[in-house]
Amino acid sequence: MNICVIGTGYVGLVAGTCLADMGNDVICVDNDLEKLEKLRNGIVPIYEPGLEELIKANVLEGRLSFSDNLPEAIQKSLVCFIAVGTPQSEDGSADLHYVEQVAESIGKAINDYKVIVDKSTVPVGTADRVTEIIKKHYSGEFDVVSNPEFLKQGAAVDDFLKPDRVVIGSNSPKATAIMQEVYAPFFRTASRFVIMDVKSAEMTKYAANSFLALKISYANEIANICEAVGADVEMVRIGMCSDKRIGTQFLFPGLGYGGSCFPKDIKALLKIANDYNCEHRLIEAADEVNKEQRVIFITKILQRFGADLTGKTFAVWGLTFKPKTNDMRMSPAITIINALLELGARVQAYDPKGFEQAKLIWEEKITYAKNSYDALNNADCMLLLTEWNEFRRPDFDRIKCLLKTPVIFDGRNQYDGERLIQRGFEYYCVGRKFKGGNKKDLHRVF
Repeated sequence: MNICVIGTGYVGLVAGTCLADMGNDVICVDNDLEKLEKLRNGIVPIYEPGLEELIKANVLEGRLSFSDNLPEAIQKSLVCFIAVGTPQSEDGSADLHYVEQVAESIGKAINDYKVIVDKSTVPVGTADRVTEIIKKHYSGEFDVVSNPEFLKQGAAVDDFLKPDRVVIGSNSPKATAIMQEVYAPFFRTASRFVIMDVKSAEMTKYAANSFLALKISYANEIANICEAVGADVEMVRIGMCSDKRIGTQFLFPGLGYGGSCFPKDIKALLKIANDYNCEHRLIEAADEVNKEQRVIFITKILQRFGADLTGKTFAVWGLTFKPKTNDMRMSPAITIINALLELGARVQAYDPKGFEQAKLIWEEKITYAKNSYDALNNADCMLLLTEWNEFRRPDFDRIKCLLKTPVIFDGRNQYDGERLIQRGFEYYCVGRKFKGGNKKDLHRVF
């Protein structure tokens, strides 16, 4: 099948590449000429395990190409995916400026029947808006469907190639059949299509992401209560997750959620609820708990070192919002490092993939270490902010020698606190009582 994917950001690039890998002829369209040239040469602007290899293989086979000629790509394709950005507006709503621009370009270029697919995360009613714009320029037959993505950064290629479900929001049997044909190669053993109307599909993405964000915030709130009463949140988590009605995913306490999806989608859903005069207490609470979680972590640091951090050096392991990505959007590390810098501290940081993005944020305000141990040299303590695999089993004797004082703040509950304390460390984490870290005077500084 001939397919075009408009937008070579995270969603568009993964979707286009994986669709090409199933034998389709895919044109990925963007107006960034420098990015397109890099992609043609196999230089991928995002880090996602397995993506670079797939791009190179499918470009070599001639199934995947990159172009800035949007009209030509539309005219050659039966299915046109819109995968442009929908950034957050000042009022929290999704900015549909780029989606509307693409819809207008499609309307001006379309030459026969097409299925136009909203792949970007968009609010309810966007498909109607896209249809309206296209009809201003084209009177022929076409359909607009909603096909929200559910990709986890760090596992996006695998998620796309082996989806647990594909949601298709369509009001047209013809368009539904074509979309089922597009995704049929991904369902070799069982069909996992979820077919619904367009508005329900648009709502499904926001509802799913907001629920997962709520689970994370719930885990963090339980962790804070555990810490206050002397319970161990890890034991509580295991007890909860043994109930099959609850499950094991997204119940790990830590520094809260970040990235491009959960924070933005929560805000967008709150805006939708406000626009329709609907109550939204749980969703709003999830957002507030998430913000507070970073304040709690910073406060633990200040309770240990004092409110004036002048002359103190902090070693930071991990900058990206999660492992296996170079994405720093809304990362907890940004809030925490900015607070440390504001209070006079020096920061020596290491991240396996995040330095390029980090330098856009801090430039030379922090030190970028060559490796994880280099970041520890003469630091007053170590902060674990992202749970990269290479941080899981470090040489603690070496860490102790490199640090001025053997202090670890573990924002991901990754280490065995009892064993570290036996080895002479001070250990602070989330929701577990080891040494330090209560919530007294939480707002003394922030």
